Amino acid sequence: MIPDVLIYILVGVVCLILGGLAVNLAWERKVKNKKMFVSSDNSANVQLQLQAYERLVVLVDRIALPNLISRMAQADTTARDMQLILTRSIREEFEYNISQQIFVSADAWNSVKNLKEQNLLIINQLANILPPNASGLDLNKQLLQYLMNDRKGTLHEVVSDVLSYEAKKLM
Repeated sequence: MIPDVLIYILVGVVCLILGGLAVNLAWERKVKNKKMFVSSDNSANVQLQLQAYERLVVLVDRIALPNLISRMAQADTTARDMQLILTRSIREEFEYNISQQIFVSADAWNSVKNLKEQNLLIINQLANILPPNASGLDLNKQLLQYLMNDRKGTLHEVVSDVLSYEAKKLM
């Protein structure tokens, strides 16, 4: 006959082996489920990132000075009023899209921020050199002339290219 201690040891070893197998199977299932969750989660993240890049490309187009001027031009405004209209529009557009920074690279977001700041600076500097009785049309002409003569006027194109490039890397 087999001693009782040996039976207990044998039962214990069998339980350890079966328990180990059960733990191993549970672990493999967990890892497999996690991989499936992560891949579907990554797909959703990529979609959110692509939407963010798309919104930022639209933002860049909307705050590009030539587009902004053509959209916001108003007859019978003073240069000061036009300055306020243009700067307010840039700020509102930017603030509306500020949450998109969560989904894009720091470089992409910084390029959009720099475009906003540069456009505000250009508008304010050119408005400040105009005579006090200048019209909104005078300011718009000054801005368009500046853009035609200075390479900084095409910064919106560079920023759009950066955003498009990064979005394409996600696809």
